[in-house]
Amino acid sequence: MDNTENRPEKGLLNKLYGGLNMSWTAVIIYAVVSAVITAAFLILPVFSGTSFERMGTFLEAWIFLAVIIMANCSTPMESALKTFVYFLISQPLIYLIEVPFTDMGWGIFRYYTYWFIWTLITFPMAYAGWYINKKNWLSVLIFAPVLVFLTLTGWGAAESCIRNFPNLLVTALFCGMQIAVYIAVFFQGWKRKAVGLLTVIVTIIAILIFTSPVDLNAAVYLPDEPDLSGEAYIITDGDGFAELALESFGGDTLIRVRARKYGTMDFTVTDGGKEYRYTLTVYEDEGGHPQVRITVR
Repeated sequence: MDNTENRPEKGLLNKLYGGLNMSWTAVIIYAVVSAVITAAFLILPVFSGTSFERMGTFLEAWIFLAVIIMANCSTPMESALKTFVYFLISQPLIYLIEVPFTDMGWGIFRYYTYWFIWTLITFPMAYAGWYINKKNWLSVLIFAPVLVFLTLTGWGAAESCIRNFPNLLVTALFCGMQIAVYIAVFFQGWKRKAVGLLTVIVTIIAILIFTSPVDLNAAVYLPDEPDLSGEAYIITDGDGFAELALESFGGDTLIRVRARKYGTMDFTVTDGGKEYRYTLTVYEDEGGHPQVRITVR
């Protein structure tokens, strides 16, 4: 006799994805609690540069929270309305809570534009997303882009963790957990589960083939502000992991840096009979983002 449904972890997943009373009151409370927690992650210094701070700027946590709503609604329209209202309350509330704690004051709401666009998009997405509850091939089709996104995000976080442990470890584990849970709950039958796993595997293979560890394109001022003429040019040393180009001249010289990986290399700016020697460093900050630094040699 198959006792899969009686396993504690299976019972918890069934409760989370289909067994909750997602009333309008619950949706409002859910939105307020999500906003308060996210604002705390953004405000408190202890969370700065961590996976928790990402909740305020990236989508992986909000996918998890939205799927819970969709899985506990009775109709596609209910799913669309409740998910839309959830984002309509939670996102501006995050910024409202942040106002007293930031030097930007009310100006911080200019970042809400991005999340307002996503809020509008949640309505049609949650309407279509409700059909994950059918747990058939349509569910697989709906979840496929979600699995691709989570794989891309999780893989990037895992690479960051390997380079700078334990940086973004929680993000990598969280994305992996979501992938495993969605395949376990919504991909019924071994064929559908196999397609889900294959989607993840193919995405990882594509990452390995087509992407580089870094995709950095930034303009940086030279630190010693040399007064360069239009005849100046750059000579690079090392393996050339980054492309450098002069973008402006005079006392405020900008260097365009395009890097494909992390590393350090020396370069020289030659202008007539003068030479200016520098070291370029492309590194990863605590939030997992590529940064560039130029120092004088």
